[in-house]
Amino acid sequence: MKKYSVIIAYFSLLILTTSLAFMSIDRFEITDAFSLTFKSADPSGSFKKMEGTIEFNEQSLETSKFNFSIAISSIKTGNGMRDKKAQTEEWFDAKKYPNIKFVSKTVEKEGDLYKITGDLTLKGTTKVYVVKAKKSGSGNAITFTGSINVNRMDFNIGKKSDVVPDIMKVSFDLPAVKK
Repeated sequence: MKKYSVIIAYFSLLILTTSLAFMSIDRFEITDAFSLTFKSADPSGSFKKMEGTIEFNEQSLETSKFNFSIAISSIKTGNGMRDKKAQTEEWFDAKKYPNIKFVSKTVEKEGDLYKITGDLTLKGTTKVYVVKAKKSGSGNAITFTGSINVNRMDFNIGKKSDVVPDIMKVSFDLPAVKK
């Protein structure tokens, strides 16, 4: 009898894992209508160039993935001199590290938000960050909206300063369409 139980358990597990492997994952690409801003007492601004994909399945969040790349050269602060300074070696070092990257590790539902844990890479340093986002839309178009506090000192961006705070609030609005 024990032998049959093991066989039944094996086939049940095989069927379950096979059905998960064939579960539909929707692939979305970020549209040009995105908004990615940072705010502090000074400076505040935005990034104007970003690419990314979202693989999303609400019924199987363990298969969902977020992958973004933000061009440092697209930084806009309202002050052209400050934009150029942000690209220097002291700050983002855009020549050596032209992009900010975020690649998710896990996606979980937490109330009406999604908790997206992943690797944030700035200036050659990678740290694990948790991003909480609200999803709106469905079908062929979805949007994730939220904010995250990023400590620039974790990534050796600039030096300690009384003028520029360590913590930057980064807000995002990421509309995506199914591909």
